[in-house]
Amino acid sequence: MTYNFDLTPSRRQTNSIKWTHYPEDTLPMWVADMDFPAPPPILEALHKAVEHGVLGYDIPTTTLKEMVAGRMECLYGWHIDPEVVVATPGLVSGFNAAARMLCKPGDGYLIQPPVYMPFNHLQQNHGFIRQESPLTCHVDGSRLRYEIDWDSFKGGFNSLDSKTHMFLLCNPHNPTGQVYTREELERMAELCLQNNTVIVSDEIHCELLLGDSRHIPIGSLSREIAARTVTLIAPSKTFNVPGLFCGFAIIPEAVLRENFEKELERMTLHVSSPGLIAAQAAFSGECDDWLAELRRYLTSNRDFVVNYIEQNIPGIRTTIPEATYLSWFDCSGVSLSDPYQFFLNHAKVALNDGTAFGTGGRGFVRFNFGTSRSLVAEGLERMRKAVETHDPE
Repeated sequence: MTYNFDLTPSRRQTNSIKWTHYPEDTLPMWVADMDFPAPPPILEALHKAVEHGVLGYDIPTTTLKEMVAGRMECLYGWHIDPEVVVATPGLVSGFNAAARMLCKPGDGYLIQPPVYMPFNHLQQNHGFIRQESPLTCHVDGSRLRYEIDWDSFKGGFNSLDSKTHMFLLCNPHNPTGQVYTREELERMAELCLQNNTVIVSDEIHCELLLGDSRHIPIGSLSREIAARTVTLIAPSKTFNVPGLFCGFAIIPEAVLRENFEKELERMTLHVSSPGLIAAQAAFSGECDDWLAELRRYLTSNRDFVVNYIEQNIPGIRTTIPEATYLSWFDCSGVSLSDPYQFFLNHAKVALNDGTAFGTGGRGFVRFNFGTSRSLVAEGLERMRKAVETHDPE
């Protein structure tokens, strides 16, 4: 079956935060959801549930847990028992529950900024100490590449006079789009084991791979690492059903899993019935042809963004994401004190403000290319015109 990702339905008349937060003359290229309809098998499963008419409480079935485990085996050769799969209302809820399970106020957690915004919020929300190992940004002409600073990573453990109880990993990384190699994952895991630090790995973009990229779950590296890891996955980004709020924690170690489930209960975090229904359809394998075409389309969109920036807005530098549908733009070369506000006011393009991603985000914006090529082109063209007419201060 062929899918036409060039055609996207209007979302202006829906409750979409992406499309209704800003005025109608503003093009939204910010919130990390795509403008494509979910795959037909998911929509059919949801239609069937609605037609049945009774929308009561559901629980994660054994079949669903087996599908999650089977997908890990199929994609990564990672054998897990279905019983180690725990349903959560999404990834943010998952790593908040894990943090509360592992840390008490004053304990430390380690992150690699610039990174997904809610990673930074655990400090203010729960009183944990945010310890940082900023990624190093390398510039090659108009292109950016991020790497781990290993001295910084080692030094981040037990810094700020606080024991590091959790390393919060983002792989694939948001907003840089990088996919960590096996060697990088092994080295990070080794240091976590040495410091008796549990790894909580946000792998929500693991199936949105671009080009020939390959994802490796950090928990799949060894049994020893798996026993100290909470791996968080979801169908939400991959199959564009984030509003259904359903994800999964894979926790092979029994005590960790039991404590995590208790924390979910304490926080009264329950997964919606439509979310569970969509997840089962997503992980059944029936959506994989749709996903293969989506990945090709997103890869083409990524290449279009990179080429457009290089050829038309030379003052901006960009990552070449290996996964996700998110580009990370360094706007320091166009002399913008606040690129987010500049493009919002002068280009009528809504982006994500880089400062929200923490250390290393100032002067950056995040651009969502998970939409039709025509909207991607329009957003970039608006930005180009705004930069060309800009009078540097």
